[in-house]
Amino acid sequence: MVTTLAALLPDNEEERLQTLQHYDILHSLQEVVFNEFVELTARIFNLPISLIALVDGDEVEYKANEGLPGLRRQPRAEALCALAVREHKTVVMTDVTAEQDLTAEAAAVAQDKNLRFYAGAPLAMPDHRSIGTLCVIDRRPRSFSADEQQVLEHIASLVASTVAVRHCCRISAGGDKHWQVVQRHLVDEIRELVALVRYLSARFGSQVPVSGAMLEPVQRRLHDLGRVLQEYPTCR
Repeated sequence: MVTTLAALLPDNEEERLQTLQHYDILHSLQEVVFNEFVELTARIFNLPISLIALVDGDEVEYKANEGLPGLRRQPRAEALCALAVREHKTVVMTDVTAEQDLTAEAAAVAQDKNLRFYAGAPLAMPDHRSIGTLCVIDRRPRSFSADEQQVLEHIASLVASTVAVRHCCRISAGGDKHWQVVQRHLVDEIRELVALVRYLSARFGSQVPVSGAMLEPVQRRLHDLGRVLQEYPTCR
């Protein structure tokens, strides 16, 4: 296990873990804004599973989970999300069973849970270090277009910004009460986006890859959400 884990570590692992600890989100309770993000992501790509993974030294902890109930954490060597953190870039596996870069542990878990498609984008914080990933998963092989990857990366950047806003709110004078007010605002914005995705899905149907006609209005609305997040400070 030690040898396997060493192969998954990025060059900046020590600094990356310092960033993860700095934002004080590891081992925290489930929070509705992050649950809304994974529901939104799963809906956009019409996939059954979406996760926000926080990658600690030995374990991966799931801050939000759509589609894999009961999975709260697992050893890092077993987690597909560890690869996106190691590479510090989006990782796409159109057929997990054909991948050669997986650890034996991760391949075994994927086979046991029948996970066949995976796409994960890193959660890059303001210091450019990745604390985890936003991912989507399917139980059958699937293609993933460049436009879809761009949308996934965009949402991952919004999740990372939300983590930074959360931290700044919680260390401010208002503390958790301030964060709860901000969180409610963000949740309302994301739910409006979910409603848009529902409408677009009904209009365009389930296409693989998701059509540009559907992704374009989603991207515009994601930019609007980004501007909302920019209204709040992000403490370094």
